[in-house]
Amino acid sequence: MAHNPVNHPARPIYRAIGGLTGLYLVIFGVLGLVETSGSELFAQDQTITVLGQGTNLGHSALAAVLGVLVLIGTGIGRNVDATLNKWIGYLLMVVSLAGLAVIRTDANYLNYTIPGVVVTMLLGLVLLMAGMYGRVGSEDEARAWRDGRLVL
Repeated sequence: MAHNPVNHPARPIYRAIGGLTGLYLVIFGVLGLVETSGSELFAQDQTITVLGQGTNLGHSALAAVLGVLVLIGTGIGRNVDATLNKWIGYLLMVVSLAGLAVIRTDANYLNYTIPGVVVTMLLGLVLLMAGMYGRVGSEDEARAWRDGRLVL
């Protein structure tokens, strides 16, 4: 049995938080696409920053696509948003850790900076939280989850 709650009372708030996170990713991605237009896809120019984070065309496009996916999931609702938020949260955390590992090397293809790593990790954690607490289920599933919690 999963340890994540079903029909959490604050589920609409978590869904809104996930949507706002997706909106941030879209805004960052679009601003980054505008700022880096005309440059190479994976340019490693540390002077290009958007909202305080280093970026390039590839990083901006990735952020915009992930943000649109989160917004689509939020619009659909039900468990689609919870699943998308959870997996995109995991992806953002892995990408941020990989960015931290290669930040001062030639393998820094997404032009990460320390603020970019921190923000990406926080966005991943927020989406993961929204995904964990945003699940919807029937009353029987919610009752089974509550009963399973009460057993010591």
